[in-house]
Amino acid sequence: MSRATVPEDEVRAPLLAGQAEPRYGGSEDGTFIRNLGTLEAFGIVISIVIGSGVFTSPGAIDTNVPSPGAALVVWLVGGVLAWTGAATMAELGTAIPGEGGVQPYLKHIYGDAFGFLAAWTWVVAVMPATLAILSIVFVESIYSAAGVTDQADRLEHKLLSVLILALITVANSISTKASTRLNNFFVLTKFVTIFAVVVAGLGVVIAQLVRPEREDIGGRDWFTTPWFDYRDTVTPDGDKIDWGRLGEWDLFGHYSAALYGALWAYSGWDKAIYVSAELSAPARQLPLAINTSVPTIIVCFLTANAAYYILLPWNVISQTDSVAVTAITRLLGPGFGIVAATFICLVVAGSLLGNSFVAGRMAVAAANKSWLPRIFGLVGQVRPTAQPETSDNEPPASPKASSKSDAPINALALSAVLSTLYILLGNFRALLTFNGLGEYTFFFLTVVGAVILRYREPHLERPYKPPIVTPIVFAVVSGFVVVRGAVFAPVQAAVLAGVWVVGLAFYWAKWLIWLRRQ
Repeated sequence: MSRATVPEDEVRAPLLAGQAEPRYGGSEDGTFIRNLGTLEAFGIVISIVIGSGVFTSPGAIDTNVPSPGAALVVWLVGGVLAWTGAATMAELGTAIPGEGGVQPYLKHIYGDAFGFLAAWTWVVAVMPATLAILSIVFVESIYSAAGVTDQADRLEHKLLSVLILALITVANSISTKASTRLNNFFVLTKFVTIFAVVVAGLGVVIAQLVRPEREDIGGRDWFTTPWFDYRDTVTPDGDKIDWGRLGEWDLFGHYSAALYGALWAYSGWDKAIYVSAELSAPARQLPLAINTSVPTIIVCFLTANAAYYILLPWNVISQTDSVAVTAITRLLGPGFGIVAATFICLVVAGSLLGNSFVAGRMAVAAANKSWLPRIFGLVGQVRPTAQPETSDNEPPASPKASSKSDAPINALALSAVLSTLYILLGNFRALLTFNGLGEYTFFFLTVVGAVILRYREPHLERPYKPPIVTPIVFAVVSGFVVVRGAVFAPVQAAVLAGVWVVGLAFYWAKWLIWLRRQ
């Protein structure tokens, strides 16, 4: 048909599939069956957020604060800020239905191009980088348990990381129920690991309170030194920071670096919205899952970090990237250190499983909007099956209705291939900054959009509506994170900008092709 006869709603959304195209991804009510509840959403957030961060980043945070008390405050502030972002996402997730996390929100607020760019960034950059980071950390934890700490860039290390990623992808390709059941096991290991660290800390407290003269168990700084007093900090490269001599600007720089590390440890707080289309009652379950999981995570992180400061001398924490393993090894010996490293590997595996689960859903959502080839929108199959002929008044059967599996196999494979490239070409620190820049750019746009909608669409039905100050606070913080990251990591910022340029070129190419077909 000619462009003049194209309905107005199709002109406004040029990348949506035309009526004549087969609907590979699902039906009007979504691609996936709504068979998840609050407990599954709670478990997914816990599994993703409680990953390597709480066991590896305390040292980096301690290096950038003048006291253990200040470090715990940074952990608390980081958790509260993550909670403000999660609460804003819950508002949007219950007001604007759709699959793909921030994609439908940005499309609704700013237009189709912004929704596409968010989808493109997450599918091509953010999620593959996240999976690559976790795969690398998993293998590095195994090497660390064996006393090897300088092999991260070797080809053998990278190939092992790819193998772990492949196993997790296969596990997620079975079915949604199989993934969530395996995820529940990993959630249990996370709580057990943190519980063990906290119990060890309590054991040291009791032992030293009963016999204050004992110096052979845990650290004694917690018992003899005020928690908020300045103390000199020794960095991993041997430099010493005299906090009493630093000016206000230098202090701000260190505190911002510490907060950046805490926000990375809390990363994943947004992931509940990516399965909101699979919740049986999202208006009730999504806010409940977020408002129970995030406070639980904050308590876990605070108690675990307090235990580290009890188990170790304070000058040791800033110099290690494996604080949990170091603490247990010093307290109970090398054998228990290996056990601790094993549990941390399981914790990281849980985060890897949860992020891979979400990555597949994001690619499906993008494919269903024709932002990616439609084959990535298939669920439970690798190739589209022939649809039986139906009458004009009878809709085509949905693949999810007849498929034994409801896993997005092609989308998971795409994510695994891209993640493999990041593993082979990147390294942990560069990928970490790249991932943070990509995420927080769109977090900033999303929470600002939530504020815009409060005034542009005041009558929009919002089953969950936090105070307006909630998105404003997070918008300020996320904007700061993006600016700081771009300034201190210009190479990663340039690569991310290149990803956006390629994505926009792909978008406009799709637009031109669509116009020529009309």
